[in-house]
Amino acid sequence: MKGARVPELLREQAFRRYWTGQTVSLVGDQIALLAIPLAAVVVLGADAAEMGWLKTAELLPALLLNLPAGAWADRQARRRRIMIGTDLARAALLCSLPVAYALDALTLVQLYAVALGVGALTVLFDVCNVVVFTALLPTERYVQGNSLVNGSRSMAWLGGPGLGGLLVGLLSAPVALLTTGLTYLLSAERLSRIAPVEPPPAEPEPGHFTAGIRWALREPLMRSMFGATATVQFFNFIFHTLFVLYATEELGLSAGMFGAVLSVAAVGGVVGAVCSGAVVRRIGIGPSIVTGFATFTIPLMLIPLAGGPTALVLGMLFVAEFVSCAGVMLVDIASGSLQMALIPDGLRSRVLGAFRTVTHGFRPLGAVAGGVLGTLIGLRPALWIGTAGAVLSAVWLLGSPISRTRALPEPAPLTHPTEATASTH
Repeated sequence: MKGARVPELLREQAFRRYWTGQTVSLVGDQIALLAIPLAAVVVLGADAAEMGWLKTAELLPALLLNLPAGAWADRQARRRRIMIGTDLARAALLCSLPVAYALDALTLVQLYAVALGVGALTVLFDVCNVVVFTALLPTERYVQGNSLVNGSRSMAWLGGPGLGGLLVGLLSAPVALLTTGLTYLLSAERLSRIAPVEPPPAEPEPGHFTAGIRWALREPLMRSMFGATATVQFFNFIFHTLFVLYATEELGLSAGMFGAVLSVAAVGGVVGAVCSGAVVRRIGIGPSIVTGFATFTIPLMLIPLAGGPTALVLGMLFVAEFVSCAGVMLVDIASGSLQMALIPDGLRSRVLGAFRTVTHGFRPLGAVAGGVLGTLIGLRPALWIGTAGAVLSAVWLLGSPISRTRALPEPAPLTHPTEATASTH
């Protein structure tokens, strides 16, 4: 009976090793997200401007490198080995911080360099990861595999910051980063013990660098997902830029109450990951994506609506965040599986690189717009724009074939360079 409760994929040795490595490194990521800024503030006394530069160093690689990294990765024959190399390099970079701290040589410049280096290596890891994932599983098991990986991501979001805070308190911020380094080493060890049959590298061709984005814009399903994702990222970052300020200043919540609500509501992500497979089986992959976008965005409209007694405000914020977190997981699992099924092997890294360039590119634009709107028209009206605009992202999906797509398609083979600009349908 006990074995029957273990997900089927985790009874398969190769995927279990892959998933274990992913899970521990995701927890390590959350520890690093807390420990690196704390090292800057607590150990080095960084001010607001210096923290801004640190955040820029962290985010810049995702914006600038996804497209070229994807183009480079599609030309490589052994993506798994590249992932192992990036894990080892990330571990070395992070472990350099506690070493410098022990020698009383830690500086902000080193923190900037490590944040930039880890960000660049993470981009390279991610564009190779999609190829290894699809090499491990047949198309019909993408949803189950994505559910397990995203379930780990939700658990990391839920428990990682708390574990990171505990480690920082016990060990100091720089020394806590040794834990993240160890998680990357374990990820590398797990990857070294699988041997998926990877697709051959893409052949040299004119327009290799832009082939991924050209293919995505011509493929109706991918084009609508690009549009929906770009829209929701822009408006959601208007929302997130102002959310903390709104909750504390206009709703009068203490930092403790606000943080507690968000932490408990994050359980919604775990629920969404667990239930996503059943939702996809019942209503189909395309309707699940539409449902996920609606479940992600519509509940957030409760937040600018919030008012009245503190208990009511906390309840509205909890419901909004809990349901929204579940929706995010359904979007990530269903749309990620559909993308994996649609994209030809020779274009996977390039299309993913183009997709992430779009999503990361709209985040800072939304953040800037949020700051401007909050200043000009006030926090609550700006939040209405952010939440209502995010809901409109579903328009891209309702007018596309996605809403009628029930099953995962098999990707069309990419046998000639010109096929990079042709639809798979």
